[in-house]
Formats: sequence, structure tokens, C-alpha cells
Amino acid sequence: MRRRNLPFAMTLLLAAAACGPAQVVVTVEAEMDNPDGEGMITRSLPGVEVQLLPYDRDAIFDSLEAAFPTPEPPIPDELIAAREEVAQAQQRWQAATNRWNTLRDTLQKITDTMGQYNRGEARYVALFREFQEFDSQLGRVERQMEAAFNEFDQMQRGTIRQSDSIRIVRDNWADEAFADVGPVMTEKARISGLLAAADTTDASGVAAGFEVKPGRYWVYARYELPYTELYWNIPIDVVRGEPTQITLSRSNAQERIKL
Repeated sequence: MRRRNLPFAMTLLLAAAACGPAQVVVTVEAEMDNPDGEGMITRSLPGVEVQLLPYDRDAIFDSLEAAFPTPEPPIPDELIAAREEVAQAQQRWQAATNRWNTLRDTLQKITDTMGQYNRGEARYVALFREFQEFDSQLGRVERQMEAAFNEFDQMQRGTIRQSDSIRIVRDNWADEAFADVGPVMTEKARISGLLAAADTTDASGVAAGFEVKPGRYWVYARYELPYTELYWNIPIDVVRGEPTQITLSRSNAQERIKL
């Protein structure tokens, strides 16, 4: 009698396994300016909250915006251009700062090496000349660095005031246009039969704490940069078996202006 029940028991076990949770692993990284020199480097982004949503949040916001009687107040083109100029001014200041740090470190290394020789030795004299040359450069770069910072600071102060004014107007519009977004999202999740999940990336930029029912989800996350933000809302299909893996990077992000 027990043996006759084995196929039925195995069927129940397989059905339970098929309905169990599936794993999702999300890696978040982005290309950034190299803080130690020129060019770009790819950095893992720790501390980023990542959500798996069982609905397309962009489609919900687009629908509510289309139904609202007035359009979203735009960001003026002149403010966008001014913020770009501020970003360029900051890059010039950072480049001068990097050069100043390099020269300062070089002078310290020369000083340390000079200590190994007597003042009358030829090597000491050559090092002393190098020191004088780099010290002269350091003074020029320091003046450039200070001028670049003053330019950046002055330009930034002006755009901050303009950005604050525009942000208040846009926030007030959003409060009205998207007043019903919470209930709509709740209903979308109920219809899907799936639950949202959230995790935060670790020191290596990985969020691996997702165990969800198989189905379609949208990977939602954002990462703030100095003047913009990287925004992700990417659909994925979670299936049974190997972990579903996705990397969030600049290549699949929207870069949005941050006021």
C-alpha cells in the first residue's frame, strides 16, 4: 500500500519544489572619473538599495502623468547648460588638485632621497635642482587650483538657487499628479500574485539576498552622482534553476538631472 503512494508523494514534492523561491543576484557598478589621474575606472557601488518590483513603475507614473490636466514643469534649458558649465568647472578644479597632490608627493620623495647624500655630492646637487623646479611648478599649480575653486564655487552658488526654485515647483506638481501612485502600485502587485523584495549592495557592489517566486519583475535602483543620478528600471524574468543574474551599469541606466 505504501509503495502505491510513492508516485503521488513524489508528485507532491516536485510540485512543491516548482513553487519554491528562486534566487536573483544583482551587481551594481559604474564607470567613474579616475580620482588618481586621467581616464575612467569601473567601480563597484556599495550601499545601493535594489528593489525587485512585480510591476513597471515607469508605466504607472507615465499613465498618471498622462491623466493629469497639466504637464510637468520643465527644467529650463539655460539651467541645464549652466549646470553643465559648473560640472566642467569642477573638473578643472579637480584636475588642478590632482596635479598639486602629485607635485607635493614628488617633492616629498625628492626630499627623502636627498637625505641619503651629503650636500657636496653630485647626486645631492642634481636632486636639489629637481626640487627647485618642482617647487616652482607647485606654486603655479597651487594658484591655478585656488582660481579654479573660486570659479567653481561662484558658479555653483548661482545654479543652486535656480535649482532649488525649479525643484520646489516640480515637487508640488508631482505631489498632485502622483497622489494615487501608492494604491495603484498595491493593486498592480496584487494582480501579479508576486511580492516585492529589496536588498542593499555589499562592499563588492552585490545584492544577493533575493529569494522570490518565479515570474516577471522590474529591477529598480538609483545612484546619485554630483549633478545627475543613474536610474534603473529593468524587466527580468525569474525562473527556477540557476540564480538569475543582472548587472546594473551606465550602459543600461538612464542618467537623469538631479536638482
